[in-house]
Formats: sequence, structure tokens, C-alpha cells
Amino acid sequence: MLQLPKVVGHRGAMAYAPENTLDSFREAHRRGATWVEIDVKLTKDGVPIVMHDSSLKRTTGVDRLASEMTAAELPPSVPTFAQAIACFGELGLGCNVEIKPCEGREAETARVTVATLRDLWPAKLPAPLLSSFKDASLAAARDAAPEFARALLIDEVKDDWRARAEAVSADGINTNGKRLTAVRAVEIRKAGYLLSVYTINDGDVARALVGMGVQCVISDAPDVILAALR
Repeated sequence: MLQLPKVVGHRGAMAYAPENTLDSFREAHRRGATWVEIDVKLTKDGVPIVMHDSSLKRTTGVDRLASEMTAAELPPSVPTFAQAIACFGELGLGCNVEIKPCEGREAETARVTVATLRDLWPAKLPAPLLSSFKDASLAAARDAAPEFARALLIDEVKDDWRARAEAVSADGINTNGKRLTAVRAVEIRKAGYLLSVYTINDGDVARALVGMGVQCVISDAPDVILAALR
């Protein structure tokens, strides 16, 4: 069974450094995180990169879609997935890899992501966790590389959560901590799933969620949550 840390840095440590950058991963490590969460999508030429939005405008100022750019055209601040993995190996960081496909590339993005992990993931690091809001991505990841644990991302846990999780053979549920109820938390844990929440930056809220059964808190400020949970 996959063992997750109590705290994971969201897109690195985005309260302190630009999200999904090598600087952000290093900052998360400096502030005590042992794992980070990142987003992976594909460029026009099929290279997996670390980027949350479909467009690069918000994070880099470049008003173009990632799916319309080749890897060679990317700003230097946008790491490839391979560069991120090398950084994790250097720092000893585990990773929750969110498959964040551009529209219509759900299965393709999953297959490229797991192929990259198989080729490059350092044996010395804990096995990564794959997550996605896209059921099709998780199903494709399971079919291509069943050895990697998977978590279904759900903004709000509704009555169909378990059917969706079973359909993609998920090991865990990653959900919005601000919308999670104690009843749902107990339901998920009793069913044997790992339970993680995003994006919690308040220590008191984190403690309350852990009291409800949450095992892992994803935070922009991992040092704040680590201190609160000690």
C-alpha cells in the first residue's frame, strides 16, 4: 500500500515561489516537505511539461496555449517533466503527479506520463502517486502502467464517488478540503481508500481535517501545515 506523507507541497511551495517550477520544488524541500504535487500536460510535439493551466499567460506572461507550443518554444521557467523528475531525484522528493490533459488528450497524456515515469523515476524515491480529475486519464494510466497507484480527484464528494473510483481502480480520493464533510471522510476511509485534501493553508483547518480521518494535506505553505500537525 502506498504511504503518503501528512503534508504535500502544492505545485511545490507556491506560497513562496512561482508554482510548478524547479525553484518552487526546491523551496518546498527547504521548508520541510518530503513530497510535492505537480501538474503534467503535453506540448504540441508531445513532450510532457509541468504546467497547470491550458494557457501560459497567468504563470509566465506568454499568451499562448501549451498545446500549441513545442517544447523548444517554452519559456525557461517551465520545466519539462523530465527536468522535474531529475530535480526530485536531487532533492529526494516524492511526488503526486496530477495528469492535467489539454482537452481531447486525456488518454495520450496519461500514457506519456506513465512512460516517462517508467523510464526516469529514480529507484531511490518512493513510488509516485498519479491523480486526475479526468476519469479517462486514470483509466488509461491503469491500463498502461497498473503498478502506479492512482487517486481520483473530486472537487466535491458526491454519491457516485465510489462507483467512479472503482471504475478506474483508484487507491485514493483527493478532494477539496473546504468541501469535505465528516460523513464523507468516514465513508471514504471505511471503504479502504487513501484520503487527501487540497488546498489547505490554515493550520487549524488542517488539524480538524486530520481529526476527520484525512491522511494527507496538500498545501501552498507546507511548512505552516507541518508545524500545525506536529
